[in-house]
Amino acid sequence: MNKSRSAKWQRRLIQPPRAVIDIGSNTVRMVIYEGTGRAPEVVWNEKVAARLGRDLSLTGRIPDEAADEALGALARYALIIRDLGIDDVQTVATAAAREAENGAQFLDRVADLGLEPRLLSGEEEARASAMGALGAFPGAKGVVADLGGGSLELVSIAKNACHEAASLALGTLRLPALRAAGPEAFARHVHDQLAGVGWAVAHPGPIYMIGGTWRALAAYAMRYFDYPLTDPHGFTLAPDDARRLAGELVAAKPEALMDISGITPMRAHYLPDAAALLRPLLDAVEPDELVFSSWGIREGLLYARLDPAQMRADPLLAGVAAYAGPRDASITEAALLAAWTVELADGDGRVNERLRLAAAQLSGALQRVEPNLRSSHAIEWALGKRWIDLDARGRAMICAALFGSMGRTELPEKLRELASDDDLREGMTWGLGFRLARRLGGGSKVSLTTSALRRKKKRLVLRLHESRAALANYPATLDFEVLANWLDLSPKIKIGNFEFSGLDEEEDG
Repeated sequence: MNKSRSAKWQRRLIQPPRAVIDIGSNTVRMVIYEGTGRAPEVVWNEKVAARLGRDLSLTGRIPDEAADEALGALARYALIIRDLGIDDVQTVATAAAREAENGAQFLDRVADLGLEPRLLSGEEEARASAMGALGAFPGAKGVVADLGGGSLELVSIAKNACHEAASLALGTLRLPALRAAGPEAFARHVHDQLAGVGWAVAHPGPIYMIGGTWRALAAYAMRYFDYPLTDPHGFTLAPDDARRLAGELVAAKPEALMDISGITPMRAHYLPDAAALLRPLLDAVEPDELVFSSWGIREGLLYARLDPAQMRADPLLAGVAAYAGPRDASITEAALLAAWTVELADGDGRVNERLRLAAAQLSGALQRVEPNLRSSHAIEWALGKRWIDLDARGRAMICAALFGSMGRTELPEKLRELASDDDLREGMTWGLGFRLARRLGGGSKVSLTTSALRRKKKRLVLRLHESRAALANYPATLDFEVLANWLDLSPKIKIGNFEFSGLDEEEDG
């Protein structure tokens, strides 16, 4: 067995792959996750739009052809799971199987495939979705709104826990019939459904928008406002802007929405109805802002199984470690690099320190990339990859740091739409420091523990143990001068025996 395969299988033993099969009213989906439990990474995502709940309001049954289509997909999923040797499988069913008179018979047929379906109650479904929001946004406080095909789940969250919850018959498959009765009848019906969630206004904060149709709304808003990022996860929208966009979307033709990136033909057909629902929903919840989440019921099921210590782990750092580690950039090396450059850090203390540590580890992985690909990877990793608990500002600062680690001080212009000039300068400073650390002695533990970088009044001082004097030559000296000039400081190199633990007390003579 070769080294890379061995490493891969070692990781699989530590963090075995797990699968979640979600039998929803609209789609039947299987997602396979690998990586750390705190920040699982999707390696397989497949769905079939069986629309099990499309006739619930008319017949109260799952249509035979929809059941057959869903079972065909589930048979495929079961076979793939067996072939891949995945033992950790959760199969859950929601509104359609819960409400249909033939729902139990359908789930019996699912069980015949070798799966073990668990029928979630409305409250269990709501809480699972809410756990997804809590996992994606540590410290989240407000109301979760998960819009599925059969129902709208609302649940209040605070202090990493779920509180009040409600499951309303306002899913995307039900809305067309409700709207067909006319705007007044639709408004009355929605108002009656929302009348029982008066508790929502007692939980100030954002409304966390979960579900594919809400993400389609985010895609529309991102296009509308010319937002420079492409991932809707973490995108925020002011309530007034949401109401204005909803007013436009209510009358929109689905065909006109299909050309927008992130809006599939299926979601384009649902979006006008969802927009009609959004306005009374905002009136009922009165949120501070809308926050869109890619994490929902499936990720919530995984997050809920973690122990408290795992839940408290930083999902950004966990995700970066899982991504960069296999690329020969360990968290230990990143921590040493971050410690060596600590005097270059300004700004928001703990808020920025987690960003700086993440940037340090990603910069290590970037060094293993072919040089002519590094710029594109820096942009893709920082701005395009779906990191958890990383906002637009943080993405821009990490991107600036990665560019700095390549010795480049010219940044992509779109970064200025995401972060202030001061924030970008801070990120660039980190990156130039990372570059110097690696240039000095290959970023080795020996070179970093026998040297130190300090700001002393108007000077930037690089101190080296006398045994490392040979390192103080070109090109390390050039990168040191670049960093000093960037900081408007005079560069000074000092070589000699000294105790590094006491550098802060030494005079810069």
